[in-house]
Amino acid sequence: MSPGRFIALEGGEGAGKSTQARMLAQALQDRGLDVVVTREPGGTPGAEAIRALLLHGVAGDEGEGWNPRAEALLFAAARSDHAHRLIRPALARGAWVVCDRYLDSSRAYQGGGGGMSDADILLLHRIGSEGLLPDLTLLVEVAPGEAIARLARRDSGASDRIGGRDAAYHARVAGAFSAFADAEGGRFARIDGNGDPAATHALVLAAVAHLLP
Repeated sequence: MSPGRFIALEGGEGAGKSTQARMLAQALQDRGLDVVVTREPGGTPGAEAIRALLLHGVAGDEGEGWNPRAEALLFAAARSDHAHRLIRPALARGAWVVCDRYLDSSRAYQGGGGGMSDADILLLHRIGSEGLLPDLTLLVEVAPGEAIARLARRDSGASDRIGGRDAAYHARVAGAFSAFADAEGGRFARIDGNGDPAATHALVLAAVAHLLP
């Protein structure tokens, strides 16, 4: 049995990660591979319930949202369930897992954007998910103006509680993603996402090629 592979797609709002995850999964399936497509937060019933809490809040919170520490704990809890119930079993049977966001989004959003230390977020990950990391993390990067235009077309002015934060927050997130890719080049591949989906997909396939059987 060929070993399973774990690929995560990361990036800021409007980068096109979800589209590229679907396209990559289809390309892998066309090669005869067993592929699981999933997302974070989410992927299991419990993690999807936490996703709703994170992105839409709860009745009576008056829109205040979660503080960065609470956010990080909720993301870590969702990821723990996701890794335990879906990702690890899929990898164990030899499947490829393609995940729309994973640990590095917590590092970038609650860390870079929200001010939590990277060490604390990594500690939560070691406790909750036993430190499971992707074989390859594809960082899809787009210019801020292009991201704004895409979000306007996609969301029609309505964003969730994290996506709707101010430009300064999202600039810190982008800076954190870039720093991670610079520091961990063995795990990251940077993808220029400014082109159309087909052009970006070609870059994704080129980045994944060394993992293919």
